[in-house]
Amino acid sequence: MSTRPDNDLEYAGFWIRVVASIFDAILIMTITYPLLVMIYGWSYFSVDSPLIQGPADFLISWIFPMVATIGLWMAIEATPGKIAIKARIVDARTGRKISFGQALLRYLCYFLSAIPLGLGFIWVAFDEKKRAWHDLLAGTVVIRSTERGPQPVRFGAG
Repeated sequence: MSTRPDNDLEYAGFWIRVVASIFDAILIMTITYPLLVMIYGWSYFSVDSPLIQGPADFLISWIFPMVATIGLWMAIEATPGKIAIKARIVDARTGRKISFGQALLRYLCYFLSAIPLGLGFIWVAFDEKKRAWHDLLAGTVVIRSTERGPQPVRFGAG
């Protein structure tokens, strides 16, 4: 792949990535919460309950989302939220699919992005290539096509 700018691609910005993240979070919750309630009951959501309530909680709340997310990044370069906004995650140097190591590092670095009041996520708004800290650390970038509709918009005759 050449290093010339690709005119039909753009970096996915802050707000559109927020939309994708909200979509993904809702999807994960609709899958995991019913399972957790079936296993632990509604007390699972009480304020005084521990962070991890047992092995099933650990698998459903931590391992399943990690495996699903990394698996989707490896297979189709996107989560459902990224698909909805027509974006994909690629290697920042080559523009090709990310490696397993990059995917794992990117996922684990989500926690680093979140810890200081979400500053690592907010960084997308200020970075030239719209990268969050987890993108910078894993060598990834989120891109999307500039032509996202079924056809380009045309006005006037012709």
